[in-house]
Amino acid sequence: MAVKILWYLTEPDGTIPWTEEGRWDTDFKHLQQLAGTIDKLGYYGALLAGPTLHVAAATFSVTERMKFIVAQHPGEVQPAILANYAKALNRFSNNRFLFNAVNGNDAGMASVGVNFEHDERYEYSREYWDVFRRVYADQGGFAGLTEGYDGKYIKLAPRPALPGRRAPSSQQPLTPPPLWGAGTSPAGVAHSVEVLDVYLSFANTPQLLGEKFKRVEAEAAKIGRAFQFNGTRLQVIVRETEEEAWEYAQYLVDNTPLEYAIQNIKRQLPPGETIDSYRSPDPQIQKNIEAIKAGHLPPAKDFEIYPNIWTGPALHGFNILGPGAGTTLVGSAENVAARIREFNEHGTHAFILSGWPLIEEAHRFANLVFPLLDLDHGFEVPILNKSRRKKAIEAGLVKADAANEGTATTAVAERA
Repeated sequence: MAVKILWYLTEPDGTIPWTEEGRWDTDFKHLQQLAGTIDKLGYYGALLAGPTLHVAAATFSVTERMKFIVAQHPGEVQPAILANYAKALNRFSNNRFLFNAVNGNDAGMASVGVNFEHDERYEYSREYWDVFRRVYADQGGFAGLTEGYDGKYIKLAPRPALPGRRAPSSQQPLTPPPLWGAGTSPAGVAHSVEVLDVYLSFANTPQLLGEKFKRVEAEAAKIGRAFQFNGTRLQVIVRETEEEAWEYAQYLVDNTPLEYAIQNIKRQLPPGETIDSYRSPDPQIQKNIEAIKAGHLPPAKDFEIYPNIWTGPALHGFNILGPGAGTTLVGSAENVAARIREFNEHGTHAFILSGWPLIEEAHRFANLVFPLLDLDHGFEVPILNKSRRKKAIEAGLVKADAANEGTATTAVAERA
């Protein structure tokens, strides 16, 4: 099955952006350059971080094809207002604006004024996205709903008639954009199967991630729903050879402060545990913890939990106790592509990737790995390395298609 490859569109960037020395002072022009690069290289889209609505609106003009997956916490913006923002953005961008529904955590949501306990936060989210979809689909063209909305958390008065005003032209999209998102707790899974169109999860080993997807898909089937596809989030270090990739992984370890590792262990600890009291059931993880407690970071290879899958330092976390937001693919182009195909065989269809610096590594991944994959992007993807693609076709790794002319056609019809 063909895959979708996405990149990361965010302001933090640099060679080692989780350190002060390795983080660049970027600006709006850098964001525009990054967006333009992602688009021109043929990535399916990008996940946005930061003030995502503003970034998406500001960078549409330098792109033509890529999707913008905008992280949105329910409650940050009133759903009726968000729906009208989204209508306008999709009308002007040819329907390239999607949402990643993020329910966050108790402390994080409270900091933006959303004060619900864990399970109730998901109940609120159900209403939020229901209102969003209804307003988006409403042909009135203005904020609100003709019939109003009377929910437990959200109430909209019926929209008053406005004589002499009419909706925008028939080009206005009335089908709400797909919702991407995650949820692992019982409440999170129940919310996911009812609300989401695309289910996401942080990476694990291919088999364990696939088992999780099967469990969640089974819950969706119980209520007569199915996801369009599943996706995961990974960092990536890809080079011409395994040796080069692992040398760079070691460089990141060598330039990551010990305190960063300690802080990340503390964030991952189960409730009631301390770094001194915790004992991992995995001997290698416990060995890594002991090395850190002794005042030094283990060698990069000691964080490899599966061939080419690494829990070493990254901007989104140093996942010492187990895979999470910072999990990284490390290896040669051939082995990274092999792991992606293995994930795909276990049910992962979309891969949201990032490597640092973002522009440089987006080029590197497109050059080295795109030729080795069957891509499902809804448009022709330029193949920078035709020789690598030809060898992949001859080896039976990818289908023979227009790649021989320098482009890869999609193997699966566009569904998002």
